Amino acid sequence: MPVFVNNMQESIQLEQQWQDIAVKVIDKTLALHNKSDAEVSLVFVGDEYIHQLNQSYRGIDRPTDVLSFAMKEGEAVPEDDEAEQVLGDIVISIETAQKQAKEYGHSLEREIAFLSIHGALHLLGYDHQAETDTANMRQQEDGILSHMGISR
Repeated sequence: MPVFVNNMQESIQLEQQWQDIAVKVIDKTLALHNKSDAEVSLVFVGDEYIHQLNQSYRGIDRPTDVLSFAMKEGEAVPEDDEAEQVLGDIVISIETAQKQAKEYGHSLEREIAFLSIHGALHLLGYDHQAETDTANMRQQEDGILSHMGISR
């Protein structure tokens, strides 16, 4: 499954190991949902850029950690794994990720992994609008992190 990585920010040196772990956890997330052949773009940006996206697409006037843009917004993701498909884009603010890693007391690598999984789950149709949805999404995130040996 191709995950295309694009670093559009220059404020923080993006280590290759962080990119590699992000690709691995996205691969694992998609594989667990029978989407191994799906294509995803992962874009690392700064706070200013993600702030603009958050304002434009969600009407929220502040930076955020991760945004997902599904190729087929609002449509169910087909169950078959026969044909390769483009799921969409995951956009991560590396600056916000760094702040959150410090705030939560874990590594930036772990935060990038978490945000990558979170974004991939959104592309697969998960959300956290209701408490039960939030719990289900968190269980998925924690399970994948644990399976990949990524801890706080």
